[in-house]
Amino acid sequence: MSSLIGVPRGRFIVLEGGDGSGKSTQARLLANALSAELTREPGGTPVGEKIRELVLDPSTPELHTRTEALLMAAARAQHVAELIEPTLAKGTSIVSDRFIASSLAYQGVARGLGIEAVAVTNELALDGLTPDLTILLRVPAIDARDRIDRDLDRIEQASLDESVVATYEELAAADPAGWLIVEAVGSIEDIHAQIRDGVKERLGL
Repeated sequence: MSSLIGVPRGRFIVLEGGDGSGKSTQARLLANALSAELTREPGGTPVGEKIRELVLDPSTPELHTRTEALLMAAARAQHVAELIEPTLAKGTSIVSDRFIASSLAYQGVARGLGIEAVAVTNELALDGLTPDLTILLRVPAIDARDRIDRDLDRIEQASLDESVVATYEELAAADPAGWLIVEAVGSIEDIHAQIRDGVKERLGL
């Protein structure tokens, strides 16, 4: 997709990982370091945030798996059209806490809808957009659980971590040029330093 005439297009970086991997913290630190815009999924726009409230609300256990996947895609469509594409076109980079890989892992595999079905569902939402780099924060499951010090949302309550993490690993292995795996152990500062080094090496930022 194009940017404004004479303006270099911004770079789109996504952080992925299981619950408790530290994605939100590291996404914020990276966005600050790059003077990039920080966003998240589901969410990122007023419409997307309303969908986020519905999808993650523990009081809606009746929400069907297919409905969940379609709502995620709807939030993503708005995110891409309203925020991500216009921002990148202006030359500003974006760091997102989750993107399409989360849907492939959570709804595609953990929820049992199938990666191909979820990918097809998201084609219209993505409108051809792919991240310049997806960073996978790899953390032992026991450490991830210890890091969650809040009430679990509707999706986290489903205890899907093992299949989700395995799917991320498979996606990263299938596209090593597009993914960067970071061992998310140690201090927040150490993990951030690994991410910064990787982003500089891969994207020159």
